[in-house]
Amino acid sequence: MLGSTHGTLTTDFRARVEACGESPRTAVHSSAAPSADDAVPLDVSGRPLHADVPDLDRFFRPESVAVIGASDAEGRPNAGITRQLIAWAERVGARIHPVHPTRPTVFGLTCHASVADLPEQVDLAVLLVADPLPVIEELAETKVKFAVAFASGFAETGDAGAAAQERLGAAVRGSGLRLLGPNTNLNAFEKFREDLDGPAIALITQSGHQGRPVYTLQELGIRLSHWAPTGNEADLETSDFISYFAERPEVGAIACYVEGLKDGRSFLLAADRAARNGVPVVAVKVGRTETGARMAASHTGKLTGADTVVDAAMRQFGVIRVDGLDELQDTAALLARARRPRADGVVVYSISGGTGAHFSDLATEAGLTLPTLSQAKQDELHQWIPDYLNVANPVDNGGHPVGDWRGRKIIDAILADPEVGVLICPITGPFPPMSDKLAQDLVDAAEQSDKLICAIWGSPVGTEDAYRTTLLGSSRVATFRTFGNCITAVRAYLGHHRFTTGYRSPFEDAPRTPSPSYRKAQALMRPSQQLSEHAAKQLLRAYGIRVPREQLVTSAAAAVRAAGLVGYPVVMKASGPQLGHKTELGLVKIGLTSASQIRDAYRELTDIARYENVPLDGILVCQMVERGVEMVVGVTQDDLFGPTVTVGLGGVLVEVLHDAAVRVPPFGEDQARAMLRELRGHALLEGVRGAPPADVDALVEVVLRIQRMALELGDELSELDINPLMVLPRGQGAVALDALAICR
Repeated sequence: MLGSTHGTLTTDFRARVEACGESPRTAVHSSAAPSADDAVPLDVSGRPLHADVPDLDRFFRPESVAVIGASDAEGRPNAGITRQLIAWAERVGARIHPVHPTRPTVFGLTCHASVADLPEQVDLAVLLVADPLPVIEELAETKVKFAVAFASGFAETGDAGAAAQERLGAAVRGSGLRLLGPNTNLNAFEKFREDLDGPAIALITQSGHQGRPVYTLQELGIRLSHWAPTGNEADLETSDFISYFAERPEVGAIACYVEGLKDGRSFLLAADRAARNGVPVVAVKVGRTETGARMAASHTGKLTGADTVVDAAMRQFGVIRVDGLDELQDTAALLARARRPRADGVVVYSISGGTGAHFSDLATEAGLTLPTLSQAKQDELHQWIPDYLNVANPVDNGGHPVGDWRGRKIIDAILADPEVGVLICPITGPFPPMSDKLAQDLVDAAEQSDKLICAIWGSPVGTEDAYRTTLLGSSRVATFRTFGNCITAVRAYLGHHRFTTGYRSPFEDAPRTPSPSYRKAQALMRPSQQLSEHAAKQLLRAYGIRVPREQLVTSAAAAVRAAGLVGYPVVMKASGPQLGHKTELGLVKIGLTSASQIRDAYRELTDIARYENVPLDGILVCQMVERGVEMVVGVTQDDLFGPTVTVGLGGVLVEVLHDAAVRVPPFGEDQARAMLRELRGHALLEGVRGAPPADVDALVEVVLRIQRMALELGDELSELDINPLMVLPRGQGAVALDALAICR
């Protein structure tokens, strides 16, 4: 007998099992105090730089399992679950120990009255009880490594359930064990085919049913190694399983269905680990149409909705986001099994010119590279294909060469081209014997080549022998049913390998100690206040970001003197801690060229402020900067990821076009430049209609300095908005003409 428990615990356990009719899926309410997380290395903003990989070997392959609340009473939910767990334990070679307070045996196995009566320390406890919290406390005393809680009635039910889940999570953190669930299911204990070889897909889902399409890939010969149904993630979360699977040698790709991320930072650390190991992560993340976007005072805040940040963060760390479960299964299957590409070029090869042209249009629009084959290669192909057919790419064979020895010659010649990394053959419908011969040639060629061959079987029937036996029977040909899924998967395949080639973790360069700029900036912060424009610009100066020559004045005479020092023409603006968008209130005057205009403007600005009851700290007399590209750069706080950096077109265009790119710090210069390339208005920076190219290097430097500010100030800085940042012609720098900062 292991450990000891108080008698009341055993009594409570009996009452819980009997009261719930042995069904674990009912609401729970209990109390426990949270405990502190273990210390980990932190960056300058106090966030972790790495996360330990949980040792989940004993979860997926335990030596001993306890089933708490086990039953063999027919018709009861727990009986079916117990039966399935017994079968699973037998498959993985685990000893199973039923636990029930009133049953001497369960399905012929000796049943123990309580956790304390277990004959050995167990690796995994499966909790078939309505209230797992007291059982967690019992398990902690017996040093159980893992537990699974199926019970519902937690965060999915509202505030009361969320509070109950927090108590459960706190108890787990203080127990030393790791918990899967609550509100999870039996997917981790599914039967996986053991007759399949090659790299496998590891599956993570928050909703078990949504993983079924990926699980079913086994019937098409694609190996699945693990399934982690994370449920409500009171403890173990998606990130833990990504980190674990990324270290498993048998895992070729990780497929995820994510309803909500528990912690953005942990997710990025896990994605970073997968990228460093070259393991692709493919994810469906629901919530693209989230309507509860926060209202923010800054332009940046209005540009940065929750899903925008999730999308950018996934892309930034190499997570491949797809929309549908069909895309999830097809993309994960391709990435798990395909070898590293030898080249980025894609050649489309088909029986029909119309098919090839249609697919090529879609592929090119999606960003795939379809190189024009060299004249020498075209001449070679015309040995077997009539001269009047196009073979430049797409390659149209006209049909007849497919039916004889020429078909294989054509495929081999295309694959021999060093610019070609992928051959895609859309077969829009069965056309025996041509389609049968074509399918077999593709399979035979794939066995001899280290390049990717994709086939698209367009028949809606799907029972044809060429599809079911020839194509699906090949582990080397990637077979799809739709053009769209093929394009999505191939784009992800090429993109993943480009991303991971020479990948360097951005966390390696994250600052760990404050810079001198931080000490200057901290003195300027005003908790729970919005800074005036003048103070916000001082914050920018602290981080070496250029602002116009300007002076803050409190009289008309001082304004005239300041204009003389700044240099005409000037801009005059009201400056105060409650002022956001000054233009709408008429608190900005531009192009002033004389002392009389300065005096009139000063009087008008102060009169408006007095009328609007807006307190001022003075009037800014600023250098007027006219020639350049107006951009916006800013920082907002995301609930999941913390500080985020945004860059986009500025001035009036920011609210009209919403053309912006987002990144989550830390990131390097390459990501800063990638942000600019994502903008629809990127051409403005290159110079249009005679305008000179903008100083992109200076813009990138501003983005990186803002990132440093975001990292160092952390959640002290709620929002920062530079709009406009005037990017001057190349070599002349960038100037922050206006700034808004809100302290937390």
